[in-house]
Amino acid sequence: MAVLGLIAWPVMSYYEIPPFTDKGDPVSYDRSDGANGAKGSTGTLMPTGPKAAFTNVNTLSDGTKVSVVTLDGKKSGFKGKVWVWAPKEYTDDPKFASSGFPVLIALPGGPGNDSNYWALGQFGKQKISLEKSVSSWYQEGKSKPFLLAMPILNPGPDDKGIYWDGSDIPGQAKMGTWLTEDVPDLMKANFRTIASRDGWGYMGSSTGGFASMKSVLKHPDKFKAAVANGPDIVPDSPLWRGHEKEKAENNPEVLAKNLIAAKGPDVYVAFQVGTKENPATMAGVKKFMASYGKGPVHTKLWEIPGGDHNGATYLANMAGPMQWVSEQMAGPTPSS
Repeated sequence: MAVLGLIAWPVMSYYEIPPFTDKGDPVSYDRSDGANGAKGSTGTLMPTGPKAAFTNVNTLSDGTKVSVVTLDGKKSGFKGKVWVWAPKEYTDDPKFASSGFPVLIALPGGPGNDSNYWALGQFGKQKISLEKSVSSWYQEGKSKPFLLAMPILNPGPDDKGIYWDGSDIPGQAKMGTWLTEDVPDLMKANFRTIASRDGWGYMGSSTGGFASMKSVLKHPDKFKAAVANGPDIVPDSPLWRGHEKEKAENNPEVLAKNLIAAKGPDVYVAFQVGTKENPATMAGVKKFMASYGKGPVHTKLWEIPGGDHNGATYLANMAGPMQWVSEQMAGPTPSS
Protein backbone atom coordinates (compact mmCIF):
# COMPACT_ATOMS: atom_id res chain seq x y z
CA MET A 1 0.00 0.00 0.00
CA ALA A 2 2.90 2.36 0.76
CA VAL A 3 4.29 1.81 -2.74
CA LEU A 4 0.85 2.42 -4.22
CA GLY A 5 0.64 5.64 -2.24
CA LEU A 6 4.01 6.81 -3.54
CA ILE A 7 2.81 6.19 -7.07
CA ALA A 8 -0.60 7.74 -6.54
CA TRP A 9 0.62 10.99 -5.00
CA PRO A 10 2.37 12.43 -8.11
CA VAL A 11 -0.48 11.20 -10.29
CA MET A 12 -3.08 12.91 -8.11
CA SER A 13 -0.91 16.01 -7.92
CA TYR A 14 -0.50 16.08 -11.71
CA TYR A 15 -4.25 16.01 -12.16
CA GLU A 16 -4.66 18.59 -9.37
CA ILE A 17 -6.85 16.41 -7.19
CA PRO A 18 -7.08 17.70 -3.59
CA PRO A 19 -5.45 17.14 -1.13
CA PHE A 20 -2.58 16.04 -3.34
CA THR A 21 -1.98 19.53 -4.77
CA ASP A 22 -1.57 22.95 -3.22
CA LYS A 23 -2.75 24.74 -6.35
CA GLY A 24 -5.33 27.33 -5.37
CA ASP A 25 -4.14 27.53 -1.76
CA PRO A 26 -3.61 30.99 -0.24
CA VAL A 27 -0.03 32.25 -0.49
CA SER A 28 1.74 34.59 1.90
CA TYR A 29 5.15 36.07 1.20
CA ASP A 30 5.80 36.89 4.83
CA ARG A 31 9.12 35.68 6.18
CA SER A 32 9.16 32.03 7.19
CA ASP A 33 10.73 32.89 10.56
CA GLY A 34 7.94 35.34 11.38
CA ALA A 35 10.34 38.30 11.43
CA ASN A 36 8.14 40.77 9.60
CA GLY A 37 9.03 43.89 11.50
CA ALA A 38 7.65 47.31 10.67
CA LYS A 39 11.09 48.88 10.32
CA GLY A 40 13.17 48.28 7.24
CA SER A 41 16.81 48.99 6.52
CA THR A 42 17.90 52.23 4.87
CA GLY A 43 16.42 52.57 1.40
CA THR A 44 13.73 49.97 2.03
CA LEU A 45 10.03 50.59 1.55
CA MET A 46 8.14 48.23 3.84
CA PRO A 47 4.85 46.77 2.57
CA THR A 48 2.23 49.48 2.54
CA GLY A 49 -0.78 47.14 2.42
CA PRO A 50 -3.47 46.12 2.05
CA LYS A 51 -2.41 42.51 1.52
CA ALA A 52 -3.59 40.94 -1.72
CA ALA A 53 -5.32 37.54 -1.81
CA PHE A 54 -2.65 35.63 -3.71
CA THR A 55 -3.41 32.00 -4.60
CA ASN A 56 -0.85 29.41 -5.60
CA VAL A 57 -0.50 28.29 -9.20
CA ASN A 58 2.82 26.46 -8.97
CA THR A 59 5.24 25.35 -6.27
CA LEU A 60 8.80 25.13 -7.58
CA SER A 61 11.36 22.52 -6.56
CA ASP A 62 13.03 24.95 -4.14
CA GLY A 63 9.74 25.55 -2.33
CA THR A 64 9.09 28.99 -3.76
CA LYS A 65 5.65 29.69 -5.14
CA VAL A 66 4.26 31.41 -8.20
CA SER A 67 0.90 32.91 -7.27
CA VAL A 68 -1.78 34.99 -8.94
CA VAL A 69 -4.22 37.70 -7.96
CA THR A 70 -6.86 39.61 -9.86
CA LEU A 71 -5.90 43.24 -9.42
CA ASP A 72 -8.52 45.98 -9.60
CA GLY A 73 -6.33 48.83 -10.79
CA LYS A 74 -7.27 51.92 -8.85
CA LYS A 75 -5.43 54.35 -11.10
CA SER A 76 -6.10 52.79 -14.51
CA GLY A 77 -9.58 51.48 -13.83
CA PHE A 78 -8.49 48.21 -15.45
CA LYS A 79 -8.99 44.84 -13.75
CA GLY A 80 -6.74 41.91 -14.64
CA LYS A 81 -4.44 39.16 -13.43
CA VAL A 82 -0.94 39.59 -12.07
CA TRP A 83 1.33 36.65 -11.27
CA VAL A 84 4.10 37.16 -8.69
CA TRP A 85 7.12 35.28 -7.38
CA ALA A 86 9.71 35.87 -4.67
CA PRO A 87 13.11 34.13 -4.43
CA LYS A 88 14.05 32.12 -1.34
CA GLU A 89 16.36 34.92 -0.25
CA TYR A 90 13.30 37.10 0.30
CA THR A 91 11.49 34.80 2.75
CA ASP A 92 14.28 32.62 4.14
CA ASP A 93 17.60 34.47 4.28
CA PRO A 94 17.97 36.13 7.72
CA LYS A 95 20.59 38.62 6.51
CA PHE A 96 17.96 40.18 4.23
CA ALA A 97 15.15 40.15 6.81
CA SER A 98 14.74 43.93 6.85
CA SER A 99 15.92 44.73 3.33
CA GLY A 100 14.00 45.75 0.26
CA PHE A 101 14.32 43.71 -2.94
CA PRO A 102 14.39 44.92 -6.55
CA VAL A 103 11.34 44.35 -8.75
CA LEU A 104 11.38 43.15 -12.34
CA ILE A 105 8.09 43.58 -14.20
CA ALA A 106 8.13 40.86 -16.87
CA LEU A 107 5.90 41.33 -19.91
CA PRO A 108 4.94 38.70 -22.51
CA GLY A 109 4.72 38.96 -26.25
CA GLY A 110 1.86 37.55 -28.26
CA PRO A 111 -1.71 38.12 -27.09
CA GLY A 112 -0.76 38.75 -23.45
CA ASN A 113 -4.45 38.66 -22.59
CA ASP A 114 -5.47 36.76 -19.46
CA SER A 115 -2.06 35.08 -19.41
CA ASN A 116 1.64 35.81 -19.09
CA TYR A 117 3.93 33.05 -20.33
CA TRP A 118 6.78 34.13 -18.02
CA ALA A 119 4.67 33.06 -15.03
CA LEU A 120 4.38 29.36 -15.84
CA GLY A 121 6.43 28.91 -18.98
CA GLN A 122 8.94 26.07 -19.03
CA PHE A 123 10.94 26.63 -22.19
CA GLY A 124 12.98 24.28 -24.35
CA LYS A 125 14.16 20.75 -23.70
CA GLN A 126 15.65 21.81 -20.37
CA LYS A 127 12.29 23.18 -19.18
CA ILE A 128 13.91 26.41 -18.02
CA SER A 129 11.72 29.04 -16.40
CA LEU A 130 12.21 32.70 -15.61
CA GLU A 131 11.88 32.05 -11.87
CA LYS A 132 14.50 29.30 -11.78
CA SER A 133 16.73 31.34 -14.08
CA VAL A 134 16.64 34.36 -11.75
CA SER A 135 17.63 32.09 -8.85
CA SER A 136 20.47 30.53 -10.86
CA TRP A 137 21.74 33.86 -12.15
CA TYR A 138 21.80 35.25 -8.62
CA GLN A 139 23.75 32.25 -7.31
CA GLU A 140 26.21 32.72 -10.19
CA GLY A 141 26.64 36.42 -9.38
CA LYS A 142 24.98 37.52 -12.64
CA SER A 143 21.73 39.02 -11.36
CA LYS A 144 20.02 40.68 -8.47
CA PRO A 145 17.52 38.42 -6.64
CA PHE A 146 14.51 40.04 -8.26
CA LEU A 147 10.92 39.91 -7.13
CA LEU A 148 8.90 39.17 -10.27
CA ALA A 149 5.62 40.82 -11.26
CA MET A 150 4.07 39.26 -14.35
CA PRO A 151 0.90 41.10 -15.38
CA ILE A 152 -1.28 40.61 -18.42
CA LEU A 153 -0.37 43.02 -21.19
CA ASN A 154 -3.56 43.48 -23.22
CA PRO A 155 -7.19 43.84 -22.12
CA GLY A 156 -8.41 41.71 -25.01
CA PRO A 157 -7.14 39.19 -27.58
CA ASP A 158 -5.11 40.41 -30.55
CA ASP A 159 -6.67 37.96 -32.99
CA LYS A 160 -7.87 40.85 -35.19
CA GLY A 161 -4.54 42.65 -35.22
CA ILE A 162 -5.53 44.79 -32.25
CA TYR A 163 -3.11 45.45 -29.38
CA TRP A 164 -2.65 48.29 -26.95
CA ASP A 165 1.12 49.06 -27.07
CA GLY A 166 1.24 49.05 -23.25
CA SER A 167 -0.13 52.59 -23.42
CA ASP A 168 -3.05 54.84 -22.52
CA ILE A 169 -4.62 55.11 -25.95
CA PRO A 170 -7.56 57.55 -25.86
CA GLY A 171 -10.87 55.74 -25.54
CA GLN A 172 -9.20 52.47 -24.58
CA ALA A 173 -8.22 50.69 -21.37
CA LYS A 174 -5.35 52.57 -19.74
CA MET A 175 -2.71 49.85 -20.08
CA GLY A 176 0.17 52.30 -19.65
CA THR A 177 -1.13 53.37 -16.24
CA TRP A 178 -1.83 49.71 -15.40
CA LEU A 179 1.81 48.73 -16.09
CA THR A 180 3.56 51.74 -14.57
CA GLU A 181 1.26 52.59 -11.63
CA ASP A 182 -1.11 49.80 -10.58
CA VAL A 183 1.29 46.85 -10.92
CA PRO A 184 4.11 48.63 -9.03
CA ASP A 185 1.58 49.67 -6.37
CA LEU A 186 0.61 46.00 -5.94
CA MET A 187 4.24 45.08 -5.33
CA LYS A 188 4.76 47.96 -2.89
CA ALA A 189 1.65 46.94 -0.98
CA ASN A 190 2.78 43.34 -0.47
CA PHE A 191 6.58 43.20 -0.49
CA ARG A 192 9.64 44.90 0.94
CA THR A 193 10.83 46.89 -2.06
CA ILE A 194 13.58 49.39 -2.78
CA ALA A 195 12.33 52.93 -2.33
CA SER A 196 14.29 54.51 -5.18
CA ARG A 197 14.02 53.89 -8.92
CA ASP A 198 17.29 51.94 -8.67
CA GLY A 199 15.26 48.90 -7.64
CA TRP A 200 12.72 48.93 -10.47
CA GLY A 201 12.99 47.58 -14.00
CA TYR A 202 11.22 45.79 -16.83
CA MET A 203 11.76 42.82 -19.10
CA GLY A 204 9.66 41.86 -22.09
CA SER A 205 9.52 40.31 -25.53
CA SER A 206 8.13 41.62 -28.81
CA THR A 207 5.31 44.04 -27.94
CA GLY A 208 6.20 43.41 -24.30
CA GLY A 209 9.75 44.46 -25.14
CA PHE A 210 8.40 47.67 -26.65
CA ALA A 211 6.31 48.33 -23.53
CA SER A 212 9.34 47.64 -21.33
CA MET A 213 11.69 50.10 -22.98
CA LYS A 214 8.92 52.67 -23.45
CA SER A 215 7.95 52.52 -19.77
CA VAL A 216 11.53 53.20 -18.67
CA LEU A 217 12.03 56.02 -21.17
CA LYS A 218 8.65 57.59 -20.32
CA HIS A 219 9.08 57.33 -16.55
CA PRO A 220 12.83 57.53 -15.83
CA ASP A 221 12.00 58.96 -12.42
CA LYS A 222 10.39 55.63 -11.46
CA PHE A 223 12.29 52.96 -13.40
CA LYS A 224 15.94 52.55 -14.27
CA ALA A 225 16.45 49.63 -16.66
CA ALA A 226 14.85 47.28 -19.14
CA VAL A 227 15.66 44.14 -21.10
CA ALA A 228 13.87 44.42 -24.44
CA ASN A 229 13.81 41.19 -26.46
CA GLY A 230 12.98 41.45 -30.17
CA PRO A 231 11.04 44.66 -29.56
CA ASP A 232 9.09 46.96 -31.78
CA ILE A 233 10.74 50.38 -31.66
CA VAL A 234 7.81 52.68 -32.36
CA PRO A 235 4.11 52.44 -31.43
CA ASP A 236 2.13 50.95 -34.29
CA SER A 237 -1.22 49.80 -32.92
CA PRO A 238 -4.14 50.60 -35.25
CA LEU A 239 -5.90 51.98 -32.16
CA TRP A 240 -3.69 55.08 -32.35
CA ARG A 241 -5.47 56.26 -35.48
CA GLY A 242 -6.61 59.85 -34.96
CA HIS A 243 -4.45 60.28 -31.85
CA GLU A 244 -1.09 61.34 -33.25
CA LYS A 245 -0.19 63.61 -30.33
CA GLU A 246 -0.68 60.83 -27.78
CA LYS A 247 1.09 58.36 -30.06
CA ALA A 248 4.17 60.60 -30.13
CA GLU A 249 4.06 60.83 -26.34
CA ASN A 250 4.52 57.04 -26.26
CA ASN A 251 7.18 56.80 -28.97
CA PRO A 252 10.56 55.61 -27.58
CA GLU A 253 12.41 57.64 -30.20
CA VAL A 254 10.72 60.84 -29.06
CA LEU A 255 11.07 59.92 -25.39
CA ALA A 256 14.77 59.14 -25.77
CA LYS A 257 15.37 62.41 -27.62
CA ASN A 258 13.65 64.35 -24.84
CA LEU A 259 15.61 62.49 -22.17
CA ILE A 260 18.88 63.29 -23.92
CA ALA A 261 17.89 66.96 -24.14
CA ALA A 262 17.04 66.97 -20.43
CA LYS A 263 20.43 65.34 -19.68
CA GLY A 264 18.98 62.59 -17.56
CA PRO A 265 18.31 60.73 -15.44
CA ASP A 266 20.33 57.80 -16.77
CA VAL A 267 18.46 54.74 -18.01
CA TYR A 268 19.74 51.41 -19.31
CA VAL A 269 18.15 49.35 -22.09
CA ALA A 270 19.57 45.94 -23.01
CA PHE A 271 18.43 44.46 -26.31
CA GLN A 272 18.31 40.84 -27.46
CA VAL A 273 17.60 40.01 -31.10
CA GLY A 274 17.94 36.66 -32.85
CA THR A 275 19.63 36.49 -36.23
CA LYS A 276 16.69 34.47 -37.63
CA GLU A 277 14.15 37.14 -36.69
CA ASN A 278 12.59 39.55 -39.14
CA PRO A 279 15.59 41.60 -40.37
CA ALA A 280 13.58 44.76 -39.72
CA THR A 281 13.73 44.04 -35.97
CA MET A 282 17.52 43.98 -35.89
CA ALA A 283 17.71 47.02 -38.17
CA GLY A 284 15.28 48.96 -35.99
CA VAL A 285 17.20 48.21 -32.80
CA LYS A 286 20.55 49.16 -34.34
CA LYS A 287 19.11 52.38 -35.76
CA PHE A 288 17.64 53.30 -32.36
CA MET A 289 20.97 52.63 -30.64
CA ALA A 290 22.92 54.66 -33.20
CA SER A 291 20.51 57.60 -33.00
CA TYR A 292 19.58 57.66 -29.33
CA GLY A 293 22.03 55.46 -27.42
CA LYS A 294 23.95 58.43 -26.07
CA GLY A 295 24.14 60.68 -23.03
CA PRO A 296 21.77 59.37 -20.35
CA VAL A 297 20.33 56.66 -22.64
CA HIS A 298 22.65 53.67 -22.28
CA THR A 299 22.06 50.77 -24.66
CA LYS A 300 23.68 47.43 -25.42
CA LEU A 301 22.77 44.72 -27.93
CA TRP A 302 23.14 40.95 -27.66
CA GLU A 303 22.73 39.23 -31.02
CA ILE A 304 21.62 35.60 -30.70
CA PRO A 305 23.14 33.47 -33.50
CA GLY A 306 20.37 31.38 -35.04
CA GLY A 307 17.87 32.84 -32.59
CA ASP A 308 14.18 33.05 -33.36
CA HIS A 309 11.52 35.48 -32.19
CA ASN A 310 10.29 33.59 -29.10
CA GLY A 311 10.53 33.44 -25.33
CA ALA A 312 12.57 30.21 -25.30
CA THR A 313 15.32 31.81 -27.38
CA TYR A 314 15.43 34.95 -25.27
CA LEU A 315 15.38 33.26 -21.85
CA ALA A 316 18.13 30.78 -22.79
CA ASN A 317 20.43 33.70 -23.66
CA MET A 318 19.36 36.29 -21.10
CA ALA A 319 22.14 35.88 -18.51
CA GLY A 320 24.32 38.53 -20.18
CA PRO A 321 21.63 41.20 -20.50
CA MET A 322 20.41 40.52 -16.96
CA GLN A 323 23.91 40.88 -15.59
CA TRP A 324 24.37 44.19 -17.41
CA VAL A 325 21.14 45.73 -16.12
CA SER A 326 21.65 44.24 -12.64
CA GLU A 327 24.99 46.03 -12.40
CA GLN A 328 23.09 49.32 -12.77
CA MET A 329 20.44 48.48 -10.16
CA ALA A 330 20.25 48.21 -6.38
CA GLY A 331 19.84 44.91 -4.57
CA PRO A 332 18.98 43.84 -1.04
CA THR A 333 21.35 45.06 1.64
CA PRO A 334 22.57 42.50 4.21
CA SER A 335 22.02 43.43 7.81
CA SER A 336 25.17 44.25 9.74
